[in-house]
Amino acid sequence: MITVAHVITRLTLGGSSENTVSTIEALERAGYVNALAYGPESEAPTVEDARRRGCRMMPVPWLGREVRPAHDLAAVLALVRHFRRLRPALVHTHTSKAGFVGRLAARLARVPAVIHQPHGHVFYGYWSRRRTALFVALERLAARWTDTLVALTPREVEEHVERGIGRAAQWQVVPSGVPTAALRAAMPSRTAARARLRLPAGAFVVAGVGRLVPIKGFDLLIEALPEIVARVPSARVVLIGDGEERAALEARAAALGVGARLHVTGAVGDVSGLLAAADVLAAPSRNEGMGRVLVEAMAIGLPVVATNVGGIPDVVVDGECGRLVAPGDAAALADALADLGGDEALRAKLGAGAIPRAEAFSTDVAAAAMGSIYDGLVRARGLRR
Repeated sequence: MITVAHVITRLTLGGSSENTVSTIEALERAGYVNALAYGPESEAPTVEDARRRGCRMMPVPWLGREVRPAHDLAAVLALVRHFRRLRPALVHTHTSKAGFVGRLAARLARVPAVIHQPHGHVFYGYWSRRRTALFVALERLAARWTDTLVALTPREVEEHVERGIGRAAQWQVVPSGVPTAALRAAMPSRTAARARLRLPAGAFVVAGVGRLVPIKGFDLLIEALPEIVARVPSARVVLIGDGEERAALEARAAALGVGARLHVTGAVGDVSGLLAAADVLAAPSRNEGMGRVLVEAMAIGLPVVATNVGGIPDVVVDGECGRLVAPGDAAALADALADLGGDEALRAKLGAGAIPRAEAFSTDVAAAAMGSIYDGLVRARGLRR
């Protein structure tokens, strides 16, 4: 048996955590033995979900998201102890901060093979230029300690290589796998989903899904809402999620006179059950690795209006399964959403195109791609299964 140690800074509701856990599930089915190290900023329900799904959990008290040298050093030393005890053949790190700390620990513990999966990047939309430059420098250094770098989309590879992070030959693409068939099978009726959210049966419903934080761009959706309502009087926006911007978003909607058209659900586990109420998904992100929720929406036949950033254009084909708009442009976002709101035939056409497009990002596709990477490293290192 090949033992693999995974490292992630935090387990929370969101794409990177779900991708990590589903990867572990697929590797277990392929015969690998996995353990998952995670930090204290994790959310208890997500940790419990990972444990229920078969993950062997290794809490690391000092593994935090922010740069704190003393804590970071303690996290490195704790991971070295874990690795020396487990004797993993591979270490697979997930997200930027855990990627640096975990890869340094793997190097110190002389782990035979190392995989890093950034799940996107922080090159724009997050930090100041100075802080971003520091993270880029650290990523360049850590790439030298890495056998294989895994991106969610081809564009993510390009954005890393453009900044000198790893060689093109080190990179492989594995999407964040979505259980497309299972989502369709479990999807409630549109009527039931709207009743659950107390939405009018005939409304034009725009859904946004994710953490309510600046990088997701939901402030732009609120700014767009008055124009959408002016052109499509039945329009409603449902934000499925919670976060630090919730109060500000609700206050801005009220100030714009559209407070009654906004509904915020708070954090929920059953995202797809609420997505069934929507006519279209809006993803106005300022940066996005792939956008797992884009695939979830497309899998149930929803067209997507999203910004042309990060890996999104590798997922959403403009005019085939949705519309792409420039980042930061609330007017363009409003125009694209209002066009869909006023044209049921266009929504149906793009929704029909979304379903087959989503299959390129299914769990089966992702599991096969990741399994190929693992098996290749095992052969290259002469490791015994």
